Amino acid sequence: MAEPTPARAPQPNGATGVIVFPDGRTIWGRGFGATGEMVGELCFHTAMTGYQEIMTDPSFARQVIAFTFPHIGNVGANAEDVEAGEAHGLGCLVREAVTSPSNFRSELDFPSWMAANGRIGISGVDTRALTRLVRRDGPPTIAIAHDENGDFDLDALQKMAADWPGLEGMDLAKEVSSKQLFDWSDGGWELGQGYRLDHADPNAPHVVAIDYGAKRNIFRNLVEAGARVTVVPAQASFEDIMKHDPDGFFLSNGPGDPAATGDYAIPVIKQLLETGKPLFGICLGHQLLALAVGGKTSKMFQGHRGANHPVQRCEDGAVEITSMNHGFAVMREGLPNNVKETHVSLFDDTNCGIELTDRPAFSVQYHPEASPGPMDSFYLFEKFVGMMR
Repeated sequence: MAEPTPARAPQPNGATGVIVFPDGRTIWGRGFGATGEMVGELCFHTAMTGYQEIMTDPSFARQVIAFTFPHIGNVGANAEDVEAGEAHGLGCLVREAVTSPSNFRSELDFPSWMAANGRIGISGVDTRALTRLVRRDGPPTIAIAHDENGDFDLDALQKMAADWPGLEGMDLAKEVSSKQLFDWSDGGWELGQGYRLDHADPNAPHVVAIDYGAKRNIFRNLVEAGARVTVVPAQASFEDIMKHDPDGFFLSNGPGDPAATGDYAIPVIKQLLETGKPLFGICLGHQLLALAVGGKTSKMFQGHRGANHPVQRCEDGAVEITSMNHGFAVMREGLPNNVKETHVSLFDDTNCGIELTDRPAFSVQYHPEASPGPMDSFYLFEKFVGMMR
């Protein structure tokens, strides 16, 4: 189907899904998964695998994902390939109709998984056109709807899209964060065995991870690198964290505007830095660390979302292929003198990593835990655990 035009496109026969823009433009398709309507920010994702991990990544809260890879759903779904207890992406837009799964690990088909998680999918969409639109104009707000009879109130959907305030200024971390603390024990995954249950050495370095919307594989990588992990909610106080007698602190990924999350997170992070103990941040955690030391963040024009983003290490020029999912970035300008840049995006030269020169704290913008994506950056977890030792 073609790129949306200013006038409403007439509804074709058999259309059971629709995308509506704030100006009334429409794109028709075939709905799958849950029925109903949702509104959020449109983004595109370039990964060729891992749609379950992507849909369950809390960083995608309030976003609709257009997959650039055309064949989504062909390996089905299972209970292992998830990064949270529920789906957080609002919905997904795909080019080809979702076919029957063909994978020995599949437990159910992708449309059934989407329906069970209350998420809307629309197939038959020209995702290349949507990608061009986002690249040209930035991420728009859209309303999506699925009705098995093709019965839609387009005026109401247009109003939903027009009235939605957008992600800038929105604190979503406290919505997706765990609401209570817990100890994490799962390690890496092995074929035929699933995730290894780690019986942590009580003398292993103990990290308290602040959950701003963390992916499970981050915790697994910390365990694989040799740490004991205790997870606390996004709004945990300094006292809540320190009563666990940690050897280090981890700031997780998460959704929304880092400046809004920073209202409660930054005072705590400043206190954590004063302890002199190691601190490691990923994605939103990277942005919050930068804000805590006096830096600034800004909304990106289109964001970075995919499993194939090249990042260069400033130290030695090595290039890592990374997973990314962020719509805000740390501004290089204004970083204080005690902060050095460690990583840079080779796509657009934006900042992708910092390290403090006077304290054992560092962070990266990308997702070194992958899921999905390459594992070039696992060394960062080893570096962090080594600092705690």
